[in-house]
Amino acid sequence: MRTKSRDIKDAIKSYIERVANSGGNCPSYSEISNAVGTSKSNVCRYIAEMESDGELVQSAYGYVTYKMDRAASDMQTVPILGSIPCGPLEEETEYTEGYYNLPTSFLGDGEHYLLRASGDSMVNAGIDDGDLVLIRRQNTAENGDIVVALAENLSTLKRLYRDDERRCVILHPENDYMDDIIVQDCYIQGVAVKIIKDVKRQ
Repeated sequence: MRTKSRDIKDAIKSYIERVANSGGNCPSYSEISNAVGTSKSNVCRYIAEMESDGELVQSAYGYVTYKMDRAASDMQTVPILGSIPCGPLEEETEYTEGYYNLPTSFLGDGEHYLLRASGDSMVNAGIDDGDLVLIRRQNTAENGDIVVALAENLSTLKRLYRDDERRCVILHPENDYMDDIIVQDCYIQGVAVKIIKDVKRQ
């Protein structure tokens, strides 16, 4: 049997690592084939040989390289729990859309999850439609925090202000063309701590 191309095997490993570093799932054979410029059948053969040689290891999330395996201890898998309206209050059902690998140092303390921003009410805060918003799960927040708020059994992502004089909560959109949402009270489901931009929409 002829020797497999070292360059192509290195390209396959590099591509798998690059996708993992961007937070994506393990690429399919077709995606690898397109990325490294060889046929899907060749990719299958290369990966089989690399797995046999220990260059790739099958994990719960697909193939990982030695480099990825060493770095895994410094990463955490964060669930993407669907989308969050960045507009009027809307009913949202929580479901797990997928997972995203993030450095532990990026997260900080607490339990975290990701929501995909839907709408444009938070654009002045740098949150565009399609962005992933990293949320720290907690039920308290300070004035000025961007929160996942549940009000009247409907959810939204807004900046929180409490008006003690009027005894109400102001959910403020970061969009000059949108009005505040004013409610008597709301339940805080989490506080936004970071934004992961959807570069495909930029």
